[in-house]
Amino acid sequence: MERSSDAAQTRSGGNRRSRFDVFVEHAELRVSQAPFFFLCVAIVVAWFISLPWWTDLKTWQVAIHTVASVFTLLLVVLLENAGRRASEASQEKLNVIAEALAAMLDSSAFDDPELRTAAKRLREAVGLEERH
Repeated sequence: MERSSDAAQTRSGGNRRSRFDVFVEHAELRVSQAPFFFLCVAIVVAWFISLPWWTDLKTWQVAIHTVASVFTLLLVVLLENAGRRASEASQEKLNVIAEALAAMLDSSAFDDPELRTAAKRLREAVGLEERH
């Protein structure tokens, strides 16, 4: 029962990530570190300090809300993409471990029907996330 998932095919094809995937990886690394947090705090502080230069309080509030909304949307999309890829990679690793364990159970299950049943159930569970 030789089955190759997308992750396994990617792995066998080498590291052919798109520019977007590379960008997402770098963006995730940068936004998950303390300097990015402090940059965001500095932007909020600068916005707060800029109140005297705005003639209309509502425009001052709309400025930060608009910037924050657009920035949040972009970050959510990037981080969801990174999270999805990490989840797929973890699932592929679990599938490979389950396949190896099932093969070990098969090799030891000559006289033990419980081991054969366990190996069969394990093989059926591999790739279960793709069927649901």
